[in-house]
Amino acid sequence: MKIDFLHTNDFHGRMDNAVFEQLKALRERADFYFDSGDAIKAGNLAVPMSIDPVWDAFARLDCTASVLGNRETHPLRMAFEKKIEGHKHPLLAGNMRSKDRHDSLPKTLVIEKDGIKIGVISTMVAMATDRMKTAGVWSYLWSNPIETAIVLAQEVRPRVDLLVALTHIGFNQDKLLAQRCGDIDIIFGGHSHTVLEQPVKENQSWIVQGGSHARFAGVYEWEDGVLTGGLVPLSQSGSRS
Repeated sequence: MKIDFLHTNDFHGRMDNAVFEQLKALRERADFYFDSGDAIKAGNLAVPMSIDPVWDAFARLDCTASVLGNRETHPLRMAFEKKIEGHKHPLLAGNMRSKDRHDSLPKTLVIEKDGIKIGVISTMVAMATDRMKTAGVWSYLWSNPIETAIVLAQEVRPRVDLLVALTHIGFNQDKLLAQRCGDIDIIFGGHSHTVLEQPVKENQSWIVQGGSHARFAGVYEWEDGVLTGGLVPLSQSGSRS
């Protein structure tokens, strides 16, 4: 069965009208749309004064799911919630947990198309762990991103026909994940701003990533265990500076 994917990562607030319209045309031809984090404009420690417009854009593009990036996090719970305020699509956080154990974001997702079940797992860079001296100021803690992804993959794989990972850990860590885990079919990556013109095969997994700052979108086709396709250049209304 053929499945078409649209993928983006690391917008850093560059989702303007021109980018949106191009993505809208690409989304119409895709079965699923995934984003791999760092979508908002506000930096790691910044607190936005209003809802970031990317969340409405994702809703209008019918984003299937995305994973948190480091820009979407903050040590304080209220600031973190402000950063993700307005999101309507599934926003995943596989290796993040609240200190009070009241987690509100899902770790995994299972979707279906024409009888084919697709599992989605997620993981991101660890912003604070219980071993860090800065852990005390954070409302959330992170487990090891690769170890967590392996566990989630083992949990979800038996229930699905295709398993994808939304990651915000960087290309080198994506390769390490693929080497250590043979359960993941496709890794939709982000964080390192790596421009992969075409999917890269590592062990049993295909890895994709599309640079940063809305320069590219990834358009891919999955069929018979092979991922083909590549990056499509995007044009922005304003300066890229």
